[in-house]
Amino acid sequence: MKPTDHDAVAEDVVRCAYDTVADAYADAFASTEPELPVDLAMIEHFASLLAEPREVLDAGCGAGRMMPLLAGLGCRVQGIDLSRGMIRRARRDHTQFPSRVGSLSDLPLPDAAVDGVFSWYSTIHTPDAELPAVLTELRRVVKPGGHVLLAFQSGSGVTEVSGAYRQRGLDVALYRHDRTADDAVAALLAAGMEEVARLERAPAAHERTAQAVVIARRPV
Repeated sequence: MKPTDHDAVAEDVVRCAYDTVADAYADAFASTEPELPVDLAMIEHFASLLAEPREVLDAGCGAGRMMPLLAGLGCRVQGIDLSRGMIRRARRDHTQFPSRVGSLSDLPLPDAAVDGVFSWYSTIHTPDAELPAVLTELRRVVKPGGHVLLAFQSGSGVTEVSGAYRQRGLDVALYRHDRTADDAVAALLAAGMEEVARLERAPAAHERTAQAVVIARRPV
């Protein structure tokens, strides 16, 4: 699957933004500081569902902060991210895990390559019109019977999220596309997957929006 010209332009904007903020982001979030125990429980549940050898793609791995957590849950992890800056930090900070540059809309993996795909807030910059193609691609690389996890801000509409970076002197343009768990599940079903579990929770003290996690399965 190759991204369309429109997809490529959108991805260039996101890539440029995260290349610019990679070091600031990686320094601010080195591990699972933002996550609540219930969020981590959903990740643990995801890992428990995977068949051996629990090969997992961290799709949109950023600077790699979640890969040690997945490895600690018995997963064999590799990372892919759109941003070269983020991958540079992932390779520097988490040398034990292979990571490379790649797009969610055109993953550099063969069909049915992994037991699970972990997408932790990596589809939040994907417009609704482009989400079906991304989810179809995630389904393509997971084995039949394998699982996909999506985490995202819960809501509706488009929100500019550049402000925090601009306060640090980083001039970027970055927009988040919010969707509900029902929206995400409907899109996963349309992509040929079935819902396994979901979490919807109110924002914590350090958050402005509600959060959601959905786990889906590729049928055998």
